[in-house]
Amino acid sequence: MHCLGAECLVSAEGAPRQREWRPQIYRKCTDTAWLFLFFLFWTGLVFIMGYSVVAGAAGRLLFGYDSFGNVCGKKNSPVEGAPLSGQDMTLKKHVFFMNSCNLKVKGMQLDRTALCVSSCPEEQLDSLEEVQLFANTSGSFLCVYSLNSFNYTHSPKADSLCPRLPVPPSKSFPLFNRCIPQTPECYSLFASVWINDVDTLHRILSGIMSGRDTILGLCILTLALSLAMMFIFRFITTLLVNIFISLVILGLLFVCGVLWWLYYDYTNDLSIELDTERENMKCVLGFAIVSTGITAVLLVLIFVLRKRIKLTVELFQITNKAISSAPFLLFQPLWTFAILIFFWVLWVAVLLSLGTAGAAQVMEGGQVEYKPFSGIRYMWSYHLLGLIWTSEFILACQQMTIAGAVVTCYFNRSKNDPPDRPILSSLSVLFFYHQGTVVKGSFLIPVVRVPRIIVMYMQNALKEQQHGALSRYLFRCCYCCFWCLDKYLLHLNQNAYTTTAINGTDFCTSAKDAFKILSKNSSHFTSINCFGDFIIFLGKVLVVCFTVFGGLMAFNYNRAFQVWAVPLLLVAFFAYLVAHSFLSVFETVLDALFLCFAVDLETNDGSSEKPYFMDQEFLSFVKRSNKLNNARARQDEHSLRNEEGTELQAIAR
Repeated sequence: MHCLGAECLVSAEGAPRQREWRPQIYRKCTDTAWLFLFFLFWTGLVFIMGYSVVAGAAGRLLFGYDSFGNVCGKKNSPVEGAPLSGQDMTLKKHVFFMNSCNLKVKGMQLDRTALCVSSCPEEQLDSLEEVQLFANTSGSFLCVYSLNSFNYTHSPKADSLCPRLPVPPSKSFPLFNRCIPQTPECYSLFASVWINDVDTLHRILSGIMSGRDTILGLCILTLALSLAMMFIFRFITTLLVNIFISLVILGLLFVCGVLWWLYYDYTNDLSIELDTERENMKCVLGFAIVSTGITAVLLVLIFVLRKRIKLTVELFQITNKAISSAPFLLFQPLWTFAILIFFWVLWVAVLLSLGTAGAAQVMEGGQVEYKPFSGIRYMWSYHLLGLIWTSEFILACQQMTIAGAVVTCYFNRSKNDPPDRPILSSLSVLFFYHQGTVVKGSFLIPVVRVPRIIVMYMQNALKEQQHGALSRYLFRCCYCCFWCLDKYLLHLNQNAYTTTAINGTDFCTSAKDAFKILSKNSSHFTSINCFGDFIIFLGKVLVVCFTVFGGLMAFNYNRAFQVWAVPLLLVAFFAYLVAHSFLSVFETVLDALFLCFAVDLETNDGSSEKPYFMDQEFLSFVKRSNKLNNARARQDEHSLRNEEGTELQAIAR
C-alpha cells in the first residue's frame, strides 16, 4: 500500500521498503506549523518595533543632548520638574561640554554639564568678557541657559554657571556633533575619559560615524571585487585559476606583512596619555596573529590540493553550463542583498530606539537623566534572535530558489529545449509549498549561534579573572564545537533544500534522504566537490584580503582619535558577506548538481528504458574523476604494500 504523507512503500509481508525518489512528480505544503510559528515570532518583532517608536528617542543618541533634557538640533517637549527643558534647539546642533578639560566619571555615567550651542568656540576664551563677546557675535551661549548673556560679567553665579576658564578652542567632530577640544592637554584628557569610559554602543557608533566615508568607499570596493570574482568564475580557465591562486597567496602574505609592520609601528610610536592607540595596537596584534594562522592553513591546503586544478576547471565549466540554462541566477544575490540591507537598516533603527527607551528623571539642579525601562534587556535578546533568524531565512530563500531552478533544468529530458522561466517557477514553488521548510531550516542556525554568542561572552568575561584558566579552556572547546556544528548545519540545510525541491518532502525527511544518498555515492565526487568549494572559498578570501588591506591603509592615516578596530571588523564582515552572497551562486549550483547526479544514478541505469538525465559531458567528467581516484587509491595501496614488504624483509634478516 502507499502512504502519501510519508511517501513510503510497504511490501506484502509488512516490511517497509526504501522510499523511491520521484523528481518533481509530487508536491505538497511542508512544515506548515513552522510557518505559523514564524508568523507569531514576527508579530512579536512588530510589537517591539512599535514600542521602540513610541518609547524610544534615537535622536538623543545620534544628535546628542544637553544636561537638561533637550535634544540638540530639534524642538523639544518640556520635562516635568525641569525648568530648562522643552527649548527650541533647531539652530543649536552641537553639544558643548562646559568643563571639557576636567571631565570625570561617576559610576557608569559621565559627570559633566553639557549644553546645546550653535557653534563651537574655535579660539581660546580667557575671560568672561570674551565668552560674552563670543555669545553676542556668534549666538552661541556657553553658560547655562538660565543666565542671560548680558549678566555673564556681572552675576555672582557666573563662576558656577559658566565654563571654567580658559575655555579651550574646540572643533565639531563627526562624533555625534560634539565639540572636541583642540589643545593637546585637554584633547588627551577628553579623549581618554570619553572614549575609554563611555558605554560600548557610543564607541562603536562613534568609530563608524568618524570613518563613514572610508567605510562607504571600502563597501564600493567590495562590490567591485565581488563582481570581478563572479566574472572569473563565469569564464574560468586553467590559466585563470593559476593566476587566481597566485593572487590569493600574494594577498594573504601581503596583508600579514602589513599587519605586523603596523604593530611594529605602533610599539615605537605610542601615545602615553591617549588610550585609543593602545587599543588599536592590541587589535592590530590580534588581527596579525589570526591572519598569520589562517594564511598558514590555507597555504598548506593549496599545496596539498594543487594537482586537482584541471578537474576543478572542468567542474566549473559544467557548473557554468548549468547556469547558462538560467542566466538570471547570477543576478539572484542582488535582490537578496537589497532585502538584507533593508532589513538590517530597519533592525539597527529599532535597536537604537530601544537603547534610548527610558524615563526622564529630574536630578539635583534641574538636570535630567534617563533611566531605561524594565524589560528592555529581554527585548534586546528577542530582537537579536530576530536578526539571526530572519537573515538566515532570507539567505535560505535564495538557496532554495537557486536549487529549485537547477533541479528544474537538470530533470529535463530535452536538453536542447530548456524550461521557460525556471527561476520564477522555483520561486512560485517556494512560496506556495515550502516556506515552512525554509523557516525550519533557518531556525536551526540561531539555535546553534545564540549559545555560541553566549559562550563567547562568558569566555571574554572570564579573561578578567586570574583563576579561570580551566573554565576558559572549557568555554573555548564549547565555542569550537558550536562553530563546527554551525558549519555542518549550513551544509545539511543546503542539501535538504535541494531534496525538498526534488521530492517535495518536509525538512527532516529531506535531510535524512540527502544524507543517505550522498553517503552512498560519496566515492564519486566528494573530493572534487570539496576542492570546488575550496576554490570558491579562496575567492571570498581574496575579496576580504584586498578590502582589509585598503581599510588598514585608510584608517591608519587617522588613528589618533579613532578606535578603528570595530569599523575594520565591520568592513571585513561586510566584504565576506558580499563575496559570499555573490559567489554562493556557484557553490549552491555545484552542490545541487551533485545531489541531482546522485538521484539520477539512484533512479536510472542509463538504459533505453531508464536513460540518465545528465548530459554526456557531465557523465564523462564523472568517469574521468572516478578513474583518477581509483588510480590514486591503487597507487597508495601499492606503496603501502611495498612499505610493509620492506619492513617484513628487514625483520626476516
